[in-house]
Amino acid sequence: MELVPGNTLITATPQEGRELAITMARKSIGAIQPDADVRATLRPGYATNAEALTMAGHVVAVEFATIAAANNYWRGQPS
Repeated sequence: MELVPGNTLITATPQEGRELAITMARKSIGAIQPDADVRATLRPGYATNAEALTMAGHVVAVEFATIAAANNYWRGQPS
């Protein structure tokens, strides 16, 4: 399973970085729970739970912070 699409964290723009962060977070969940039927069964429970959604948002934020650092905040900072 490819957890880092294209094997790189480098993106052209912050928008692409954010999209990559979401993709990576989703792939991580798929790696943790590889059974699609189990994920589908669990989805209604967390889809309406504010705490679970906030935690999912945090996972994306951590991935995005990693990607932003890898991109030197889109090359605005020295490496």
